[in-house]
Formats: sequence, C-alpha cells, structure tokens
Amino acid sequence: MLLAPAILAALAVASPQSKPIEVPFTLADDAIIVDASVNGRKVSLLFDTGFTGSVIVDDTIELGKPDGHENLRDFVGEFQAPTVKVTSLTLEGQKIDSTDMEAVQRPNAHYSQIYGVHCDGIMGFEVIKNNITEFDFQHHKLIFYPKSYDIATKVPNNQTTFLAKLLPIGDNSLEMSVVTPSGKKMTMALDTGNAFFATTHRDVLERVGLWDSAKQPKFMKESGVASGAVDSWSLLMPQLSIFGVPVKSSVWDVIDLPSSSAEGDGTVGFGFLRNFDFTIDYERRRVWFERFGTGLTDEPTAETGIFAGYSDRTHNVEVFQVSPDSPAAVAGIKEGDELLSIDGVELSDYGFRRVRKMLEGPKDSTVKVAVSRDGTLYRYDLKRAYLYNQ
Repeated sequence: MLLAPAILAALAVASPQSKPIEVPFTLADDAIIVDASVNGRKVSLLFDTGFTGSVIVDDTIELGKPDGHENLRDFVGEFQAPTVKVTSLTLEGQKIDSTDMEAVQRPNAHYSQIYGVHCDGIMGFEVIKNNITEFDFQHHKLIFYPKSYDIATKVPNNQTTFLAKLLPIGDNSLEMSVVTPSGKKMTMALDTGNAFFATTHRDVLERVGLWDSAKQPKFMKESGVASGAVDSWSLLMPQLSIFGVPVKSSVWDVIDLPSSSAEGDGTVGFGFLRNFDFTIDYERRRVWFERFGTGLTDEPTAETGIFAGYSDRTHNVEVFQVSPDSPAAVAGIKEGDELLSIDGVELSDYGFRRVRKMLEGPKDSTVKVAVSRDGTLYRYDLKRAYLYNQ
C-alpha cells in the first residue's frame, strides 16, 4: 500500500533522531552567537543558558502581535516584558519543538552594540531543555545528540574529563555545586550568557567565609545586568572545586547587593566554560565536561578603571563610572566624560562589553585614551593594573 505524501511527512517528523546534528555558531569575545529562524524570521541570537525561556529579541523585529507578558528576573531584580507566541523555531535545519514557547520582546536592547557582533537577541535554556546538547568550543558548533546518547555512562578521569550531577532544584536552570577550601558549598548555575568567569554576591561570600563583613571592598565598578547597572567589584578567589573541576585561582565578579533568588548563589560564566567542550543532558541530570588545551584559562586581566558605553541620552560613548584608586581615577578621568577613542580607534556606538574588552590587557601595559569634557579634549596614557580584591 502506498502512503500519501502527508502521511510520509508525519512519519518523518515522528521518527526518532538517529545521528548527531551539528549547528555552527560564531564565537565572539565572550559570547556564543547562533543563527536561527523564529516565526519565519532569520535572527542571530546569543545562546544564554542562564535565561530560562526560549528567545528574547529586539522589538524592531516583527515576530507577530504581542499577546502576553512575562516576568523576567536577573541577578538583582525583576521586570516585565511583552511576549509573542513562538510558532516555529529552527537552528540550521534542526527543528525545535516550540510548544508553549514565547518570545520576549525588548525595546532599545542594542544587542549588537553590547556584544560587538551582529546580534538580534538571546536564545535561552528552554531551547535545549529537551535535547542532549554539546557546546563544542573547539570547533564552534552545537551538537544535538539522539536520546539514546547517555553521558551518564561515561567514566571521567577527573583530570581532563569530569561528570557533574545537577542539583534537584530549579525547573529551568543548570544548578550545580561550587565547593570552597573549607568544604562549604555555593549553588551556582551554568550560564553561557555571563561574560565573567563567575558572578556571585557579597552576602554569599560572607556566608561561606570568603569575605569579612566588616571589610569594605576596593575598586568599585558597575556591571550591566538586564534590569540595569549595579555596583560590583572583583575578588581573587582561592582554590575551588567548580562543578567538580579543581580550579587553582580565579577572579570573580561580585554584585554588591543580595541575590534576587533564595535558591541560587550566582552563576559560573563564559570565562570558565570556554575552556571546555561540555554536554548537557537535563533529563538525566548530568553535564559532561571535557577540557581542551594545556590547562584552565584563569589568569586575571588588568584594567584601567573606566566603565563606559553608548548612551541613548547623549548618543556618545559616555564614561558611566571611574573606579576609585584606579589608573583612570589617578589620571583625572571623570564620570560623564565622553570617551572619544581607545588606542587611536574612534568610538561611535560601541557598547559596554566592547569598550571593556578594548581597555583590558596585560598588567603594566599602556593604553591611550582620548576624552572630551565640556568641549575640551584630554589625552591620557593609562597603565593597566589588577583591580581586584584579595
């Protein structure tokens, strides 16, 4: 008996995946950018496992009429945004089941400015929740495996390969343990959207004995989160076990506010994850890490103390904050200055992350910056320094 084309198509969709499907991605300085199609519109999205939903896109991209709202939470707060039902979602031919998915739309998101590469929004954990997915950093690709692929059967050597077990909390996040030298634990989420090595909160560090509550941190700065800019500082951490991986030392970003979540203590980000090819199997509650290269990249980065980015108010790259006691502060650069150029590169609509990367470099190296203050041009040679607490 011959089957009608429609029946054959239905059988093809219902057939289980038999082999891995590879999806290339662009590796930016501190972000993974994936090309996708959402409701028939082609978009480039940052893959952020720390975002629990499916996609967030700039509201200039027409996905359909908003039909609801969603409350979004980040490190420090909560905000509401309009949503559009996702009727179709594909990644390089890999069809993702979009049942009950919603696309969040945000106005004036400036994603391309933020990440320094064309980007229309964010792709979240919901896209891979029901798939066994490898983030192959070596070859810049995602790999979707058949359901029969079981990483729980792999045997780690605990030197270059590690098998971590997800904690039984969080419906849409990858929560695992970070263990301090004294044996105390922090609950941290695997977060590809976090540009730093890891991010936590001051009260968390006090709880696990890694910061004295009576001590005031130096080199205060601003970090950008979805709900706005927040005060933060950096801390050189001692040897830790991060998701079962021993790390001799690392510099963490510390939010100077209590966590917005009672369950989570922060996230482990791009700075840690870029050292691995890792596979996530949420259903079996396992994550497989395979380190490549000669070791874990955890060397600290020297800075100038300037925190700047494109301002919608002035339409220039504006200095939002100057860290006290930093090279920039000692030189006389002030909050509100217009940042004109870095090492001769004239700035236009450069976002916060892009400017930060341009200002970072080896300790004691020099960066040339030009600023405008009240119409007067100032030029500075700034020597980069370590701006972290110990």
